[in-house]
Amino acid sequence: MTTMSNRSAPDNGWLLMIAQLPTEEPAVRMRVLRTLESLGAANMREGVFILPVTPANRQALEHMAAYIARNAGTSHVFQTVEGDAAQESAIQRLFDRSHRYADLVKTVESLKLGFGVSDPGALSRVLHKQQREFDAISALDFFPSDAQARARRALDEAAADIRRLVFPTRTQDATLAGTNLQGRLWATRRPLWADRLASAWLIRRFIDPGATVYWMDPVQPCPPDALGFAFDGAHFGNTENRVTFEELTRHAGLHRDPALAKIGSIVRFLEVRDTPVPEAAGVETLLQGAVRRAANDNLLLVEAEKTFDLLYEAL
Repeated sequence: MTTMSNRSAPDNGWLLMIAQLPTEEPAVRMRVLRTLESLGAANMREGVFILPVTPANRQALEHMAAYIARNAGTSHVFQTVEGDAAQESAIQRLFDRSHRYADLVKTVESLKLGFGVSDPGALSRVLHKQQREFDAISALDFFPSDAQARARRALDEAAADIRRLVFPTRTQDATLAGTNLQGRLWATRRPLWADRLASAWLIRRFIDPGATVYWMDPVQPCPPDALGFAFDGAHFGNTENRVTFEELTRHAGLHRDPALAKIGSIVRFLEVRDTPVPEAAGVETLLQGAVRRAANDNLLLVEAEKTFDLLYEAL
């Protein structure tokens, strides 16, 4: 996992803003306080804020001071010199992010409770959210500590574990080579998201136009006469580097279709957040809208099929 930050390393000393915010303009006051919070400023006392000296912090505080002045407030920005070791240590403690890292580690470690129970794709999406939270915390962590390193290790270890769940080291059953795929019952598990919806669309659009799709509860056994897809132990599932949609295209000889290959990369990103794909954000928004709009799973598939039909034609 890599972390990107537009913050430069702190120089020596501190930037101090002393501000009197306009009490009759609550919107202005709220905007100033939220901006200072987003910068990672520490509040030393009412109206007194402090940040490490960096060019970006200096520019931000100067812009903030000008904004306050335009809105009937007053503010002054000073640069202080370094104090003695005890003073410096006390100020640095104002920027301690260790409790936020500790909360993140607890959340990440709790994901292990879902191993073998929860859908691996759902675990991957939760982990991705925690990775974004880590980026947000570390972007304002001017003095990285062991707590940051522990959080990064926890994320990296969880990512490796979940990737093994999402992409098991196996290949599809060789006995499927001669299996009749026409007019079949196809089954997958709830909840429905990108890979399951895209795979159902692929089946009905290209592989088995007469297919009946059956939605199973998370622990419900697959019917003996059904072809399972997109869950652990299914006839068609994720393999070491491919999601189910990509495995189905290969089995059906459709993987050379560039449009389907591109859709496969979009689906893989939406499931495991690996290699970014520019079109993925728009597809994700449409699928989220379909999930909210559809009254049941059959209607959700109908809405999703419209999205994938249009995407295929566009590609």
